[in-house]
Amino acid sequence: EGRKKMSDTSALESLVEMGFTQNRAKKALAATGNQGIESAMDWLVEHEDDPDIEEEIETSEPVPEETESTEMTEDMDTSAGRAFLTEEEKEKQTKRMMELIAQKQREREEREKREKIEQEKQRRKQGQELSAIRQRLQEQEMQKLADDRRKEKQEELKARERVREKIARDKAERARKFGGATAEPVSPPAETPIPASALSPSSPTQEPPVKKEYDQCRIQIRLLDGSALSQTFRAREQLAAVRVYVELNWPGGAGEPFNLLTTFPRRVFTEDDMEKPLQELGLVPSAVLIVAKK
Repeated sequence: EGRKKMSDTSALESLVEMGFTQNRAKKALAATGNQGIESAMDWLVEHEDDPDIEEEIETSEPVPEETESTEMTEDMDTSAGRAFLTEEEKEKQTKRMMELIAQKQREREEREKREKIEQEKQRRKQGQELSAIRQRLQEQEMQKLADDRRKEKQEELKARERVREKIARDKAERARKFGGATAEPVSPPAETPIPASALSPSSPTQEPPVKKEYDQCRIQIRLLDGSALSQTFRAREQLAAVRVYVELNWPGGAGEPFNLLTTFPRRVFTEDDMEKPLQELGLVPSAVLIVAKK
């Protein structure tokens, strides 16, 4: 036991002479089971960043010395020659320590490099996923607009057909009433001349001509770089649909917020105008809009 104690003391002093603090040296020797300076140095390099590396370790109470003083003295005398490292051994141990430190540093740098590469891969993957989600949303929005437009066109066609049928029935009724009660209904597309007797003062008052209603309008949009976009919209569509069309079809994408305006007469459309139909804003049957920076 005296020999082991002397060896531990020698290793501790050698580590301190190499530049390690006494607390670090004690911890390293205790953690490696006092297997020597090289094992202790490996442990110190591996755990140099531990937050509690400088905390003092608790030592157990010393064991009472045996009465065999003669044997202990002989052991101490025998190991006295190995109590301290020679300068050459110290130099080798220091060189070994520096090599270990450099190796651990390289391993740490390689590990950090791999972690950065992995983080960059994750960031790019997330960016691609967000881009795909954004594109799907745009496609769904455009599909919804197209479906709504087709549905409204079908409704308009049905409304026109009902109007034509009503006009045909009215013409047939007038023909039967004032033209000799013909038994065959008048075909809707054919224009039946009104008899002279129908123009008598007793005939119904002739309806005034109906102002033509446009259900579509052609919008041309001039962009900031001088290029232009052109699209047909429904007359009842909101101005916001035009702004969405510009954002989705702007070459390279709209880089910043913008306003829509007309020049003749000059008018800058506000956020409230975005909810108004194109026909209410005077943009039917055709108009030219200018894109301007906010």
